[in-house]
Amino acid sequence: MQFFKSLINMKFFAINGSPRHNCNTAQLLKESLKGIKSIISDAETEIINLYDIPFNGCKSCFACKKINGRHYGKCVYKDDFKPILEKIVQADGIILGSPVYFGDVTGNIRSFLERFIFPFFVYDKEGTSLAPKRMPLAFIYTMNVSKENALNMEYEHFFSKTESVLENIFSKPLNLYAYDTYQFDYSKYKMELFTEEHKAKVRKEQFHTDLKAAFNIGVEIANKSLL
Repeated sequence: MQFFKSLINMKFFAINGSPRHNCNTAQLLKESLKGIKSIISDAETEIINLYDIPFNGCKSCFACKKINGRHYGKCVYKDDFKPILEKIVQADGIILGSPVYFGDVTGNIRSFLERFIFPFFVYDKEGTSLAPKRMPLAFIYTMNVSKENALNMEYEHFFSKTESVLENIFSKPLNLYAYDTYQFDYSKYKMELFTEEHKAKVRKEQFHTDLKAAFNIGVEIANKSLL
């Protein structure tokens, strides 16, 4: 009975770092939540759209690091994001998603990561984590460039640095790279680097595979949370 109750109370979040609620990143995140529900049908799932929340990154006040301070290990900054952060850090699993802008995740995801990571990061030699839960994580990246160009620009190596910090604080993130994504009718904009025909072709041939991979990430997150 206790195990059944714990399944009912399990909560998972998808963090959307895209300004759009229904495009590539959001669709993949929603599919990953479906994957979670396929394993834990009673789990609560929620998608949080960061662009809807007025918040900033870390203020570097160091209240979360003050020895014997009452806010040690907790973000003290009060804004619209604080109550959201407080419930997220108690999650049973989190999937982050972001488009890639100029070779990096969006500014909103960077701000989220600062607030999400820093209170639990300890400046000691042991690499101590103060996170209340070592929940499973995943990171979904969507990008306009092809896989070949992304590899040439070493995107995966660059993103692995942030993922290594997340691993130290919470757990090693699973990841999914969605390349060459379709964004809009390219014929209507100044976009000589891309053609509508090519983008539509990639969308038709590849995106269903990306959606399946996102679903499978949700399945794996759910299974990890039950260990």
